Amino acid sequence: MTKQEWKNKTAVTEFILLGFGNGPELDSLIFLMFLLIYIVTITGNIFIILLMVADRPLHTPMYFFLGNLACLEICYSSNILPRMLLSYLGGDRSISVNGCFTQYYFFGCLAAAECYLLAAMSYDRYLAVCKPLHYPSQMNGKLCLQLGGASWISGFLSNSILTFLISNLDFCGPNEIEHFFCDSFPIIKLSCSNTHVAGLVISLVAGVCSLPPFLLTFSSYIYIIITVMRIPSTTGRKKAFSTCSSHLIVVILFYWSILFVYVLPHHDTQISLNKIFSVFYTILTPLVNPLIYSLRNKEVKEALQKQKNKFLAFLGLLSVKKKG
Repeated sequence: MTKQEWKNKTAVTEFILLGFGNGPELDSLIFLMFLLIYIVTITGNIFIILLMVADRPLHTPMYFFLGNLACLEICYSSNILPRMLLSYLGGDRSISVNGCFTQYYFFGCLAAAECYLLAAMSYDRYLAVCKPLHYPSQMNGKLCLQLGGASWISGFLSNSILTFLISNLDFCGPNEIEHFFCDSFPIIKLSCSNTHVAGLVISLVAGVCSLPPFLLTFSSYIYIIITVMRIPSTTGRKKAFSTCSSHLIVVILFYWSILFVYVLPHHDTQISLNKIFSVFYTILTPLVNPLIYSLRNKEVKEALQKQKNKFLAFLGLLSVKKKG
């Protein structure tokens, strides 16, 4: 299409998020399902943050990263699910162009930050399991802050490039996004500009943000597994594997879905599959992370019991004061 023909078309001012393409009869069921997921996700992650702040024995590098992850998951879910819930509740699935770009910007920033943060967490576990004698000196407070800060900053910087690139495309034709949130490839598919360069840059940046952290994470767990296999005690091996295997499953699901959606070549037949894989890293991962990374840990269970006892003691004290 020539530039003159673009000028003859009306610029798009809003997009329509088609969601999962379900009928009106399923809207209430889907709304309730995602509302429950959102409530559990926010409650679980906030609970983890409060527990880690309140309990001093949890003030360690591992739980510092877990606290960052919980905070990230809260932002992640809140960027996507409330908008989706409103669309199912009121039936209005429109979103302004600027609102769409804003949602994509924060989604991309948080997704990239999670990739780096998971890599930092895997490196922390590698040092703890494979080099326990050097762990206290190497994984000190300064390094924790540097790794945590670098994860957040790198994520926000990397997606700034893509958001700027996409926001400068022309949109003058169809405005229906075949997705449940504003994502890069569904958006550029609607552009009447030449999107070949934009598509390549998106795949390149996605690869840079996901492949190196994935390789670092995967390599760390390979070394961890090898080290654990050398533990003579069967009980010790089972204890180590019970934690590492759960972490590794979540990491693989997260990276696998991201690599499938953003790095592999795109075809029209992939649209439905992309939605399914997007659910894994946008909705399910923030939901299960508090369970997988925290609530199964012995230290967290002990901290939870300790805070429960404090709360019961506080209630008992109040009861005594009232009787007095």
